[in-house]
Amino acid sequence: MEILPPPSVPDRPAAMVYGLEDRIPLGTSVVVGVQHVSAMVVGTITPPLILSGTLGFSQSDTAYLVSIALLASAFGTWLQCRQRGPIGSGLLSVTGTSFAFLQPLTVAGKAGGLPLMLGLSCLTAPILILLAPFISRLRAVFTPLVSGVVVLLIGTSLIPTAFFGLAKPAGPGAPAWSGLLVGVVVMAVIVGAQASGRAWARISGAAAGVVVGCLVCAAFGGLQAPEPGSGAWFTQPRLFPHGFAFDWTLVPPFAFVYLVSMLEALGDIAATSQLSGLPASGPAHWRRLSGGVMADGIVSTVAAMFGGFPSATYAQNNGVIQITGVASRRVGTVMVVILVLLGLFPAIGRWVTVMPPPVLGGLALMMFGLVAVAGVRLITSAGLGQREGVIVALALGVGLGLPTQPALLASLPGWLHALLESGISAGGLTALVLNLVWRAPAAVRST
Repeated sequence: MEILPPPSVPDRPAAMVYGLEDRIPLGTSVVVGVQHVSAMVVGTITPPLILSGTLGFSQSDTAYLVSIALLASAFGTWLQCRQRGPIGSGLLSVTGTSFAFLQPLTVAGKAGGLPLMLGLSCLTAPILILLAPFISRLRAVFTPLVSGVVVLLIGTSLIPTAFFGLAKPAGPGAPAWSGLLVGVVVMAVIVGAQASGRAWARISGAAAGVVVGCLVCAAFGGLQAPEPGSGAWFTQPRLFPHGFAFDWTLVPPFAFVYLVSMLEALGDIAATSQLSGLPASGPAHWRRLSGGVMADGIVSTVAAMFGGFPSATYAQNNGVIQITGVASRRVGTVMVVILVLLGLFPAIGRWVTVMPPPVLGGLALMMFGLVAVAGVRLITSAGLGQREGVIVALALGVGLGLPTQPALLASLPGWLHALLESGISAGGLTALVLNLVWRAPAAVRST
């Protein structure tokens, strides 16, 4: 049976199947929710796994960190989608563990272990809560042009990571090119579903691509059941499970990364708002941005209190919205249930991690490319004249080029190195400064 959009929202974008406030069938919500979780769950659990390996945490500590990461993601997604009072964007926004904090967390971990890592995370996260109410007053700074550059850089910086999965064989003894073949099959199924013009095909296209990709991997012997785990079958969250420590000398790196995280969140939420058919200006728009940033701050603070790492709004789920055509925030409820189950019951979570890398790579390549497209749409939403073109060109040049020169970055002062080592922050700050220094003509600003 073909799924048709409810007729009650006449201003829904033509490409949208279910709008922001539409009620959708439970089965459809589950299909879309599973695709969203599949898109972000690996990214959510990877930072704690990396830090555990780097710092030599025990297996029980690692398992707990992964569980709390999933539960924090559920809590953050719930806050974002509900929008109560000044908290939450009210959009289908998804949160997960932030990769941006890997470096300062590693430094803190080597200096004082988990107590210092969690203490610094907890005491610096309220920066976002304090800044959130003032975001609307910074509209001259965080324009669609600046936000669009940040989203575009997020997408372009993530695209290369998809090829790590595509470069891996589809199974033991399979040809080196087999992973690329699987990725092409996954993307072909998704593109075919998009081209069909049918709502049900769009909604289930990504899930169908994953299933077909897994079947191809199975033919190469690359589909395996998860290894039996050890430890408790149920994770019970504990308040300050590792204690609490603090060091003033390590505050600046954490504070700065939270500011960069805020800039990324503004771009991600603006892109989600645009995909949902909402205007990228006006009081309601700035209310969504402010609420989204405040939710990120609350989640990061609470996560640290229960032994987890900082969270951020994820960009890749905007790609899922574009693929499925579903922007209804009611899908967030289904996501929350799935993430809670994954977090509380580690045995369930292990099944999520066995998706073959080529399948994940093909799905990620499609989604990250669509994130970049969302950035382009934001940039062009207010017009792309000579001034805007120069700003975008320089920001992309800095954001894409500077991270390729580690020797140059290493020669800079420590604070400047921390500021510019991320292409997203380097390019985003370039766009921000140029947009402030090179003012738009009065006629353009008044529109």
